[in-house]
Amino acid sequence: MDFLILFLFYLVFMLVSVVMVCICSKTNSLKGLVQGGAQICSCIIPECIQRAVRKLLHYLFHTRNHAFIILHLVLQGTVYTEYTWEIFGYCQELEFSLYYLLLPYLLLIICLIFFTLTCLTNPGTITKENELLFLQVYEFDEVMFPKNARCSTCDLRKPARSKHCSVCNWCVHRFDHHCVWVNTCIGAWNTRYFLIYLLTLTASAAVMAIISTMFLVRLVTMSDLYQETYIDDLGHSQAVDTAFLIQYLFLTFPRIVFLLGFVMVLSFLLGGYLCFALYLAATNQTTNEWYKGDWAWCQLCPVVVRPPSAEPQIYQNIHSHGLWSNLQEIFLPVVPYYERKKK
Repeated sequence: MDFLILFLFYLVFMLVSVVMVCICSKTNSLKGLVQGGAQICSCIIPECIQRAVRKLLHYLFHTRNHAFIILHLVLQGTVYTEYTWEIFGYCQELEFSLYYLLLPYLLLIICLIFFTLTCLTNPGTITKENELLFLQVYEFDEVMFPKNARCSTCDLRKPARSKHCSVCNWCVHRFDHHCVWVNTCIGAWNTRYFLIYLLTLTASAAVMAIISTMFLVRLVTMSDLYQETYIDDLGHSQAVDTAFLIQYLFLTFPRIVFLLGFVMVLSFLLGGYLCFALYLAATNQTTNEWYKGDWAWCQLCPVVVRPPSAEPQIYQNIHSHGLWSNLQEIFLPVVPYYERKKK
C-alpha cells in the first residue's frame, strides 16, 4: 500500500511540476500543444465532464484562491517528511556530516519566509493615490507602452511596464506575471522576494537530490555490492552492472529512489525557470515584456498579415542600464524608497 501511495504521489508531483512550468513560461508552442490536446479530449470525454473540468480550471487558474498555496505546503511537507523518516536516519547511521543533513531544513526556513513575504507583500497595485507617482518611474517606449493609454477596467492611466491582471482585477506596476503558487501577482514590490523564494526552493531540491545520491552511492560502496555476481534467468553467472544496482536499490529502498527521482526532476525544472527569471532580472525585463516582445519581432515575419501602409514597429528594451543597476532596481525598488522618505 505504501508503495502504491508513493507511486501516485510521485505521478502527481510530476504532473504539477509540468503544469507549473507551462503556466510560468507561457510559450506559444506549449499553448498550441495544450489546445491540440483539448480538441482531442473533447471528442472522447462526455460534455458534462468537460463542463466540470472547465469550471475547475477556471476556479484554479482564473480566480484568486488558496488551492495552490495549500497544495504547495502539503507537497513540501510530504517531501520533508520522507526525507526525515527515510534519509536523515540512514545517513546518521552512516556518519554523514550533520551540517549537510541539516542544510535542507535551513533552506526550508528561508524558503517559507520569502514565500510568505511574496504572498503578503503588495506587488505594486496602482490606485488613484499613487497613479501620478508611478507614471514618473519608467519611460514610455510608444511601442509596447504608449504614453496616453488607459485601463478600461480600472479607469486609470497606465504607467509604463504596468498591466491589468484579470485574476486579481487590478493594475500592477512593473507587472511580471500572476503566480498561482503564491496567489498573487509578481510585480515591482515583491519580485525580489519571489526570486529568493525560487532560489531557495531550487537549492533545497538540489541538496536533497545530492544527499540522497550520496547515501545510495555510499551504501553500494560499503557493501561491495558492485563486486558481487548474480544468476540470471538462464542460469548463467553475471557480474553486477548498473541496471542490476538500480533494480536492487529500487526494490530495497523504493521510497528513497522515488524521492530521489522526484527531487532530481524538480531541480532541473526549477533550475531552468530560475535561470530564465535571473536572465530577465539581469536584462531588466519582465515575463510580460518578454512574451510581448516575441510578438513584436513577429511583425517582421512575412507570413504575418498587416495593412500595406503600416510600418513594423520593433520593440527594444530601453529600461536596461547594466547588470548592477538592473538588479538594484529589483532589490531596491524606487517607489517604496520614496514612500519611506516621504513618511
